[in-house]
Amino acid sequence: MREKLYTIPLNDAINADDECPFCFIEREVEQDLLDFVLGSGSSYMESDIREATDEEGFCRTHFKKMFDYGNTLGNAWILKTHYERSIREMTEQFNNFTPAKSPLMAKFKKNTEQVNPIGGWAKQKEQSCYICSRYADTYDRYLDTFFVMYKSDEAFREKVEHSKGFCLKHFGDLCEAADQKLSEKEKKDFFPKMFRLMIAEMERMSADVAWLVEKFDYRNQNADWGNSRDAIQRGMQKMKGGYPADPIYKAQK
Repeated sequence: MREKLYTIPLNDAINADDECPFCFIEREVEQDLLDFVLGSGSSYMESDIREATDEEGFCRTHFKKMFDYGNTLGNAWILKTHYERSIREMTEQFNNFTPAKSPLMAKFKKNTEQVNPIGGWAKQKEQSCYICSRYADTYDRYLDTFFVMYKSDEAFREKVEHSKGFCLKHFGDLCEAADQKLSEKEKKDFFPKMFRLMIAEMERMSADVAWLVEKFDYRNQNADWGNSRDAIQRGMQKMKGGYPADPIYKAQK
């Protein structure tokens, strides 16, 4: 399959020989979004971007990454107008609020049927994030592209089948997507191959972690480390995704 612009990131991710190609893509896309929101292009000064960030806000994780990224003025501008919108919304919520009548049994047990509207509004704000939503859209497109390439590009398919597999989080997403993207015949080939790959790569990762433990035995102090020196961060990635050992991503000076 001739490489096209939209296939390059997936090929790069597979060629990186990483514990999970989708973790590799996730990191690239998230860093690009941080650059877009706070980088030297000053997207936060554009009215349409600020309108979107004011409405959606950011989750706790991405607020922390934005703080670590730097750009005090950019973060301040984003917070300034986001606060203004949030206060308007909060005022409207408060003005329309009527306390629910408490049923007699609510005094004795938790009533799970009633939803406090202020609590519901706060939860919705907590779950809304400009970066998360844009990453989710991009990620869905990469999942689509993965199966286009897997079905039509033999070289890509062979790389996947001889790769280090995926983290559990992204493998679950891949299996769910496969149910929608593959025919019944294709599923009968895809799932057994991926299951064998994941078992083999989880066993490899388990062996690396186990040998790291054994290296702390004085009797093994002169033994070869093998592939165990970085087994902690790779082992954590394989289980949950991400890169625990990554340095903080900061604005490029």
